[in-house]
Amino acid sequence: MSDERPIGVFDSGLGGLTVVRQLIRCLPHENIVYFGDTGRVPYGNRSRETIQKYALQDEDFLMRQGVKLIIAACGTVSSMAPETGDRLPVPFFEVVSHAVKAALKATRNGRIGVLGTAATVASEAHKRQILALEPSAQVIANACPLFVPLVEDGIIERDDPVVCEMTRRYLQPLVEAGVDTVILGCTHYPILRDSIADYLGANVVLIDSGAATAEAVRDALQSQGLCNSGHSTGMHRLCISDRVSSFARIASLLLGEPVMAGQIERVDMDLL
Repeated sequence: MSDERPIGVFDSGLGGLTVVRQLIRCLPHENIVYFGDTGRVPYGNRSRETIQKYALQDEDFLMRQGVKLIIAACGTVSSMAPETGDRLPVPFFEVVSHAVKAALKATRNGRIGVLGTAATVASEAHKRQILALEPSAQVIANACPLFVPLVEDGIIERDDPVVCEMTRRYLQPLVEAGVDTVILGCTHYPILRDSIADYLGANVVLIDSGAATAEAVRDALQSQGLCNSGHSTGMHRLCISDRVSSFARIASLLLGEPVMAGQIERVDMDLL
């Protein structure tokens, strides 16, 4: 039996495409509908009430596309408003819990760093879950407010002076704390992975929350008999809530495959 309904993925902007990339790697036959709320990015400096409102609207849009599962790729939503998924009639996945499990498996000294938006770090969602599973762990979290706009604006080269300076500023507290594992707690951050890795060094493991979540989704679809068992490559729809002039170029970098401007659908905000 094959379930050809698409997987729905939403994020505050373009960063969630890193999760889509991991889904394509794990589940190449699955159809995917992606919604990036580029008209209201970033979510990370919003109030809890606003984040909840946006998440509900994003989820409702995806439900109207007939999805069989929804992923909140946004680390801020996953940290601040995961309860919005409780009302859905389809399985719902956030990215925090899967990243936490991967980090605990990877750490050798129990010192785990978390990089995230201001809202994600303030929520302490990663810290609570880590300590619930391993009370002896040490969690050092730091907000990286400029990483998201850098990625959204396409300023992502590892040797760009602005990227290097922001990386140094945000990661220095983690280096001083001696972490050996760092959770990239926002889906935008993997695109800056090279710069982050350069600064932290080869002995520090980086946890991509998108990769950990994609693997959990694969396991869930297989166990629940919801996989698209067709042999053709899945169809991928890319939807955004506001025009982004460089979207096709940045989307190509995030997905690791060419994206043409004609593939991008703009969704009227009034319909959300």
